[in-house]
Amino acid sequence: MTQRVELATVMDRLAVDGLITDYAVAVDDGDWEAYRGLFTPDGRADYRSAGGIEGDAGKVAAWLAESMRLFPMRQHLIVNRRVRFGVLERDTGDTALVRADYVNPMRFAAEGDGPSAPDFVCGGRYAFGLRRTGDGWRLREVIVQEKWRRLPERPTASVAGNEGQLS
Repeated sequence: MTQRVELATVMDRLAVDGLITDYAVAVDDGDWEAYRGLFTPDGRADYRSAGGIEGDAGKVAAWLAESMRLFPMRQHLIVNRRVRFGVLERDTGDTALVRADYVNPMRFAAEGDGPSAPDFVCGGRYAFGLRRTGDGWRLREVIVQEKWRRLPERPTASVAGNEGQLS
């Protein structure tokens, strides 16, 4: 590889990383217009493994806007990003596939203001399909593969005479 090709690859990696970060920030901030703007015109997202829907970016953004109202505090941490560039129309680097793990702590809506710890946490892996466009890198596909979740702990009722023991 020449230095010019290596530099272009580094620049593409930085742009792809920025797009994935913009995705997380748009969801966390509830900026659904920005979310839709991250996708190609034919871009789709699939949240079915996490109990959600699959569809075009507009449909999914509307669903997220409604369902995320339950969680006024959310923070997507997207890590272990593995980027692979592909070929489209014989030009190297016009497509990319990113596999990345995520941990997503959220807090259910509750009475009162102020910071509090998350009470719903989930994790898994994203598969992002990207395409280079005239406006830069955009998401063509987002697939969520939820692997685990932790829900709020529910108080257990004690049985008479068994206080302090699990029921």
